Amino acid sequence: MNFLTAIHSDIGTRKNVNQDSCLTLEADTCLGRVLLCVVCDGMGGLAKGELASATVIKAFSAWFREELPDILREDFIKDAVFSSWERLLDRMNTLISSYGNSLGIRLGTTVCAALFVGNTYYIVNVGDSRAYNRSSTLSLLTHDQSFVQREIDEGRMTESEALVSDKRSVLLYCVGVNSYIRPDFYTGSFYEGELFFLCSDGFVHALSREELTAYLNPEQLFDEERLLATAYTLTETIKQRGEKDNISVILVKTG
Repeated sequence: MNFLTAIHSDIGTRKNVNQDSCLTLEADTCLGRVLLCVVCDGMGGLAKGELASATVIKAFSAWFREELPDILREDFIKDAVFSSWERLLDRMNTLISSYGNSLGIRLGTTVCAALFVGNTYYIVNVGDSRAYNRSSTLSLLTHDQSFVQREIDEGRMTESEALVSDKRSVLLYCVGVNSYIRPDFYTGSFYEGELFFLCSDGFVHALSREELTAYLNPEQLFDEERLLATAYTLTETIKQRGEKDNISVILVKTG
């Protein structure tokens, strides 16, 4: 499987620093071409959130080079990938938390990572960054680990109320802030001609599901120039609509 990719990250209209960090890495392996994508959203309002997000990105980059080649030789790739990611995130949670404690500050980051191998994707999520698939329809592949999502799940808040809630940014889990974290794992199949995107929460608040479905049509995004142009156009629309947060997105077209 081959991939077209585009990354776009914007500081937004209100923040002094872009605390988001993004990564894409590709390699030829014993199982063919593989792709790793990671989006991390350093926590707004917490000191040095950009350091937390960059630290996790660096860890995933090292994992891709040093651990993944051996994992791809395993009989049960899913178990090996998810176990190694759980250990990685546990280490990062301890490292970032210890660093913050040593300075008397709090810093943390979300993480949403996707690995594409053969016709299978593997995803891990902590926090409220997201992964979507756009094939014939638009599908949200992850579930936010946030206060408002929990309220929605338990019937105490509607999705419309969540969008304007003053607790919209409150997370249940965050790498570096919680004493322990509970990553969520997802896997599924994909085919040629599909579109995936990973994004920080700033990318989705101001766009409707209908707009995402229309703009991110894989049939119209057939090269990396168009992928990047679409990411830029959507980001500018989001900024014009008053989004205050950093905005980051990775687009992936399979083929």
